[in-house]
Amino acid sequence: MNNFESVVAWQKAYKFTLLAYKVANTFPECERFGLCSQFKRAAVSVPANIAEGYKKLSKADKLRFYNIAQGSIEECRCYVYLSKDLGYVDAPVFNELMEALSDASRLLNAYCKGVINNGYADDGQQGY
Repeated sequence: MNNFESVVAWQKAYKFTLLAYKVANTFPECERFGLCSQFKRAAVSVPANIAEGYKKLSKADKLRFYNIAQGSIEECRCYVYLSKDLGYVDAPVFNELMEALSDASRLLNAYCKGVINNGYADDGQQGY
């Protein structure tokens, strides 16, 4: 792999980010600088940190950025629950968000394991 765009974990995270932006844009105006802003920041942090970590040279640096992305995934999970409990999203949207988050999380975890076990996992052999 020559670029972060070919990393499936990044692709899934990016897909989630687009969905999170779309959903957050439907929140009430009173949440513009609150939940909406925080949710978008956390969502965009996931693919951004995967992209940044991709070009880091050391395994430790790569994993640090991927771990930040994992933390942002969990932050987003909290915001998805909050959005549902506040009535900003219905059950189908909640489920769609959670499924997209779970996909991104699972693939990022697998990608991290590839980095740990196989060097950098960006040699074109991994499908994460």
